[in-house]
Amino acid sequence: MRPQDNDDPLADARRLMIEEIRDMAEETGDYAARPISERVLAVMARVPRHRFVPEGETWSAYYNHPLSIGYGQTISQPYIVALMTDLLRLGENDTVLEVGTGSGYQAAILAELAGRVYSIEIVAPLAERAAKLLRELGYANVEVKTGDGHAGWPEHAPFDAIIVTAAPDEVPQALIAQLKPGGRMVIPVGEGWFAQELMLITKDSDGVSHRKDILPVRFVPLTGGQ
Repeated sequence: MRPQDNDDPLADARRLMIEEIRDMAEETGDYAARPISERVLAVMARVPRHRFVPEGETWSAYYNHPLSIGYGQTISQPYIVALMTDLLRLGENDTVLEVGTGSGYQAAILAELAGRVYSIEIVAPLAERAAKLLRELGYANVEVKTGDGHAGWPEHAPFDAIIVTAAPDEVPQALIAQLKPGGRMVIPVGEGWFAQELMLITKDSDGVSHRKDILPVRFVPLTGGQ
């Protein structure tokens, strides 16, 4: 669950990444009544992000910008990974659903913070590659499958937290239904590249969901759902 990364030459790059995340969090303002938690930042400081990017991009892995991973998909910029993860406020025994496995990097971050992670990826080669890498890195508490994330993963619902790493036009109702009372969902929503908003959805003890806009974002579209 907590792999060791011995690539010491990149330790400084990870530290610089964390410093930039802290600086950017200050610039974007008080999005959730607190700064990004040190618990999340500590995890991001040790997870080997360079293992999740294409060959040739190793030295770009810790820059604060997204990178292409093929098939029209990207690995999100580190700040957005930190922000979205922090908004979930994960407990060590929580069960998390991730929609959009991509490279597997976000799943690795979640696995360090929660008890169990279920991750869905619609692009089969990406799902297979991410599952293989996560196994190699020792993340035994992550399960990856190929499928349409709009439908969630009802066999393992309800979830304490749900994170969506691609943007649907509207929040899929199946995901809201699979969120536990007291749970939190972070999802980018909107049509096109320039009309997306990162949204925090919470569900109260009565099962009523509440939505809060966090900040404008740009994500690849969430495909499927037909």
